[in-house]
Amino acid sequence: MKSLSFKKDLIDAQEELLRFAYKLTSDHEEANDLLQETSLKALDNEEKYIPDTNFKGWMYTIMRNIFINNYRKVVRDQTFVDQTDNLYHLSLPQDSGFESTEGSYDLKEIRKIVNSLSKEYRVPFSMHVSGFKYREIAEKLNLPLGTVKSRIFFTRQKLQEELKDFR
Repeated sequence: MKSLSFKKDLIDAQEELLRFAYKLTSDHEEANDLLQETSLKALDNEEKYIPDTNFKGWMYTIMRNIFINNYRKVVRDQTFVDQTDNLYHLSLPQDSGFESTEGSYDLKEIRKIVNSLSKEYRVPFSMHVSGFKYREIAEKLNLPLGTVKSRIFFTRQKLQEELKDFR
């Protein structure tokens, strides 16, 4: 009987989940793929669902996690490290910003400034630059969301201040 109720809830949630998937992907085909992958994962993990808890919340979490994992996989797959000695610029994307003013700062200088900060500022900023969302950082570091946002903001200000005369 539990299985029938679970499947009924899953079918009832499909429309809302599809809208959420579209918000995440902004593409109808990708949204349909994400919905299908989420539904399959939910069916595979039906025994992990605790009855009388928020089913839609559980489904949204599964979908969001699949989306994040897929996004990170795409980014990881697109990363190319040039192992040659003098051909560094060949692997730069055309819009890398290398020639622009914003891209002209020395990465060593930026890292030096960030690493000079205390751990409480350096860790959230590094996580944010690595692609983590504010909420994820707050959860992982067990900090309030506002604290994470203010520490990242402070670190950005510090970088701007330190780099304003650097070129």
